[in-house]
Amino acid sequence: MQTLDQDELSIHIDAPPEAVYDLVADVTRTPEYSPEVSEAKWVGGAQGPVAGARFRATNTSGKFSWHNTPIVTAAERGREFSFARTEPFCGTVQWRYRFEPEAGGTRVTESYLVIRPITRVGWIIVSGFGADKDRRRTMHKDIMTSLERLRAIAEGQSSA
Repeated sequence: MQTLDQDELSIHIDAPPEAVYDLVADVTRTPEYSPEVSEAKWVGGAQGPVAGARFRATNTSGKFSWHNTPIVTAAERGREFSFARTEPFCGTVQWRYRFEPEAGGTRVTESYLVIRPITRVGWIIVSGFGADKDRRRTMHKDIMTSLERLRAIAEGQSSA
């Protein structure tokens, strides 16, 4: 059985921390940069990023899609945006974005931390019924892809 515990990657983006934060904290824009999130929308009356707000995300990996309803755990404009998602069989994972001023732009760090481990049944689901033999590697690669796409969007907006 595979295991996950945590991972973290950073990238420099030539845009102010507040601008990059605004992109990430608008969860409806997540499909623009995430290789796995195909849809996200605020639910339960939430209209934006505040601690306690919930959103519904649709994740797609290969031929498989699933839904989850994360809760925002931190929403500090220009500094941090984080959320946790708990799914039956799939444990609890906290996703975190940190934004730090750096050389006229922003150092963005995306990370995840497994708070409650994924069960054996959960692994069958998140591995696409065995199609993803190394979920840790896939998620690491997807974080880098996400950060690179985020940079392209943010730098394109800041020059517009």
